[in-house]
Amino acid sequence: MATDFNSDRDQDQRGEGATSNRRRKVALVAGLAVLAVTGLGVGLATASGSPGGTSTASSTASSGATGSPTSQAGAGGGGQGSNARSTNEPGGTSGTISGVTGTGFTVKTTVGESITIDENSSTTYDDAAGGTPTTTTAGALTPGEAVLVLGTVNSTTITATQVTVEPANSPYTTASTDVAAVHQGQQNTSQSYGTIPSDYTEGQGTIVGAGTANQAVQTALQKYPGGIVDRVVQLPDGDYEVHDIGTNIHHIFEDSDFQVIGAN
Repeated sequence: MATDFNSDRDQDQRGEGATSNRRRKVALVAGLAVLAVTGLGVGLATASGSPGGTSTASSTASSGATGSPTSQAGAGGGGQGSNARSTNEPGGTSGTISGVTGTGFTVKTTVGESITIDENSSTTYDDAAGGTPTTTTAGALTPGEAVLVLGTVNSTTITATQVTVEPANSPYTTASTDVAAVHQGQQNTSQSYGTIPSDYTEGQGTIVGAGTANQAVQTALQKYPGGIVDRVVQLPDGDYEVHDIGTNIHHIFEDSDFQVIGAN
C-alpha cells in the first residue's frame, strides 16, 4: 500500500497549526492576567494615596470654613506640624508695634512673629489704662506701644475691628516660658497643659461669631501670648477651642465662662 506523504504532511501541518494556535491562546490569556494584576496594583496604589493627600484635604477643609457661625472648623493643624490656617474668621493677636503707616501698622509678637494690621473705617481704638475709647487712628500710634488687636484674620494679616493700646507691662506682650515659635509645616512637640475637654475631636466644632470670639481671644492671648488666633470654635459641651497659629500652643481650651482650662 502506497504511503501518501503529502497527506501525512498536511495532517502534521494542521496539527502544528492547532498546537501553535493553542500556544498563542495560552500566551494571550497569560498576558491578560499579568495586565489585570498590574492594573490592580496601580489601582491599590492610587487608592491608598500618600500622607500629602490627607494633609491637602485637611488644609482645604480648614481654609473653606468661612463666614457662617454654623460652619465646621477644618481638620487643620493637629498641633503636630501643619498649623493649617483658616481664612477670614474672627480672631486676633497681641504684641508691640514695630512700624506704622497711614492705613495700618505692624505688630511683633512675643515670639518674633510679624503681623500686618490693616485699618478700615470701622476700626475702633481703646486705651486699656483709661478703659475708654479714643479717637486715635493707625497713623497716631507709636512704634514700641503694646497693643491687643481683634479683627478678621487672613494668615498673617488682620483687618482690625478693635485695637486696644496696652500698658508696657501688659500680659498680652509679656513672653511666656510655655510659648515658643512654630512655623507652618514645622513639627510641633508641645506638651498638654490643664484639662483637654473629653468631647474634643480635632477639626470639629462650630465657628463662633465675632462677639464671642473676641472674648475668647482676649482670654487666650492673656494666658498664652505670641501667636495669632485665626478662629474660635464651640464644642458640643459648650467649651471653646481657640485655634492658635505660629506657636507650639496650637489649641487653647476655655469653658463657657471664657476661663482657660487647658492647652496643647
